[in-house]
Amino acid sequence: MKSLLHRKKLPRSVRRIENRDGKFAVADLGAWYVYWRDPYHLMLTVPWWGFVGIVSGAYVLINVIFAILFLLGGDAIIGAKPGDFWDAFFFSVQTLASIGYGVMSPKTFYAHTIVMVESIVSLLAIAVVTGLAFARFSKPTARIIFSEVAVVERYNGLDTLTFRAANGRHNQIVEAQVMMTLLRDEKTQEGHFMRRFYEMKLARHRSPSFILTWSIMHPIDEDSPLYGETPESLAKSRAQIVISLTGLDETVAYTIHSRHVYSAQEVRWDHRFMDIIHKSPNGDRYLDYTHFHHTLPLEAVERWCSTSERASLDQTG
Repeated sequence: MKSLLHRKKLPRSVRRIENRDGKFAVADLGAWYVYWRDPYHLMLTVPWWGFVGIVSGAYVLINVIFAILFLLGGDAIIGAKPGDFWDAFFFSVQTLASIGYGVMSPKTFYAHTIVMVESIVSLLAIAVVTGLAFARFSKPTARIIFSEVAVVERYNGLDTLTFRAANGRHNQIVEAQVMMTLLRDEKTQEGHFMRRFYEMKLARHRSPSFILTWSIMHPIDEDSPLYGETPESLAKSRAQIVISLTGLDETVAYTIHSRHVYSAQEVRWDHRFMDIIHKSPNGDRYLDYTHFHHTLPLEAVERWCSTSERASLDQTG
């Protein structure tokens, strides 16, 4: 008797893991063409041009099959030329689409039987295609923008890892939550290689209403997996920081999810993000996303602050 393991289909034996600029990625992960053995996922992931092409091809193929079945019945269609493929084909199209112009109709018991079978196929096909199209249209998508880099700067006396996120839509993401995880290569005391995952605590991991931007910070204290790390040690261990953000899209009332990965090379130490929140002359605040991804070295920030303070003193003094 075969075991359950043998009865289950196993994934293909070799999966390539690529290193793309310091980020590990499974080759072909989520690509639509890998689902050719899984028709449902294929129809959900294939681009729209592929979806329309597959549906159109299946539609033509079904009509070709039924046209051949009608031809096998001899002179079975009233108003059609006996043995004419195109008359049989277009009669199948009218039957499958429930058009019924009245020019052509089944003549024999055999033809009536084929029409009945094709009507059942039509009902099932329309239901399946409608369901797949609705699933594609209704699939929730997130438009979250993550800063291209993360920074490590001093904040409240602690080195703090910070990155930015922005809501790309003009709506609210309710009860937004973010999770940060560190991945790095390690060896056990026995010398075994492992890819370890460490959860990273955040200064604030949830926002009741995510509308514009969110600076997400991880204090590097003694409990942090980044404690004592340097840019060189992170690069050596092939570290990655994985961000996962979820929330409820208020417009469609669907849960959305967005993911981003920072490699060790994309973490800038002793840098600070440029300000994007400004005040207008009348006292209102506004956001300028021009410098959303831009950072400055802390030395440059300190020089700029000192220059601004001196200019302010000169104007007031």
